[in-house]
Amino acid sequence: MNHKESIQAADGKLGILIPGLGAVSTTFIAGTLAARKGIGQPIGSVTQMGKIRLGKRTENRNPAINEFVPLASLNDLVFGGWDITPDNAYEAALNAGVLEKELLKDLKSELESIQPMKAVFDHKYVKNLDGEHIKHEKTKMDSAKALMADIAKFKKENGCNRLVMVWCASTEIYVEQQEIHKNLPEFEKALENNHAAIAPSMIYAYAAIKSGVPFVNGAPNLTCDMPAIVDLANELKVPIAGKDFKTGQTLMKTILGPGLKSRLIGIDGWFSTNILGNRDGKVLDDADSFKTKEVSKLSVLESILEADLYPQLYKDMYHKVRINYYPPKGDNKESWDNIDIFGWLGYKMQIKVNFLCKDSILAAPVVLDLALFIDLAHRAQMKGIQEWLSFYFKSPQTMQGMQPIHDIFLQKIKLENTLRYMMGETLIHHLGLDYYEENQ
Repeated sequence: MNHKESIQAADGKLGILIPGLGAVSTTFIAGTLAARKGIGQPIGSVTQMGKIRLGKRTENRNPAINEFVPLASLNDLVFGGWDITPDNAYEAALNAGVLEKELLKDLKSELESIQPMKAVFDHKYVKNLDGEHIKHEKTKMDSAKALMADIAKFKKENGCNRLVMVWCASTEIYVEQQEIHKNLPEFEKALENNHAAIAPSMIYAYAAIKSGVPFVNGAPNLTCDMPAIVDLANELKVPIAGKDFKTGQTLMKTILGPGLKSRLIGIDGWFSTNILGNRDGKVLDDADSFKTKEVSKLSVLESILEADLYPQLYKDMYHKVRINYYPPKGDNKESWDNIDIFGWLGYKMQIKVNFLCKDSILAAPVVLDLALFIDLAHRAQMKGIQEWLSFYFKSPQTMQGMQPIHDIFLQKIKLENTLRYMMGETLIHHLGLDYYEENQ
């Protein structure tokens, strides 16, 4: 990693390309437009509202993050993407039903100008969705080349200096890593041969990286969490990050789980259920797509609690996750958690959490932060997996053989220390030894 002298300036326009112009992406785009017009606040965005401590506490240096590191300005962002329906961003936002119609009217002309390109889509990977606004190429490699042509055309027509891609499309069916995913030559041969284990999201990731475009995976799909894509990203010096935006119930788990563990409170069981009615809920109503999401959601607590180190407290914990499609809910997801805990002398207690949230409202600032931070990483000559962005993901992608950190507080420390390191500032360890040494 390089220090600030070698970070390229955030000059010119940054294009944010999004596969999937649905609830999350339209909420992100509309919210960003509203924020730069001054008719809305980017609440939840670390890049826009966060501050970072520098130096000793006594120095009282707490600049805004977007003043400390050279991030792209909201005024320089340009939006585009692909979808299986031809609706422009205004129509798609109305259909999603997340944001108020009055707000969307104020942004209508800008949203209407965002017309999705035809998507690379295969019904086999998302069984509960279908659409006609799709590419019909002979091979998966041809599809990748068509996406690369889209990327180049978008960059030229919109006068962008740089691009990033953030996957906001649906969860695909569960795909195990196979031999063709383990090295780049085999993967490229498999693209030519239309191999069944190559999902559309993998084609987008390949096309982005081959085009020199940083890629962020916002779903639990395998996508770029494989040696072939990681090798390509390292070879072409392109940063990647994933996977699965951390919102809703899992966000609460990464807040509550570390708290209980820090006080060594035992857990007998953690039952989680969700009801949601948006397109994501419809997709997850299919068992194969739910399996992909379930694997992502289940891994969180096991990592945080470290049952191998604390067998008396967590070894026998029963963890169950359920997601139920309920159309009347729309984008208003409701989750219930029943947590059976035990404390001093093994006495039993319970925690009940009922979280009524708007999934896309929680996801939108995550998309913004990831787009800006992955662009920063690229300008800082960082390549491959960006573990410091784990703060934003349910199932963070890590270097091969490394266990991900799921504790949101440790993730935040890692993110902030990475920013300090990039800018040549002292890392913060919270030991306070400097104070004691100076006052001896």
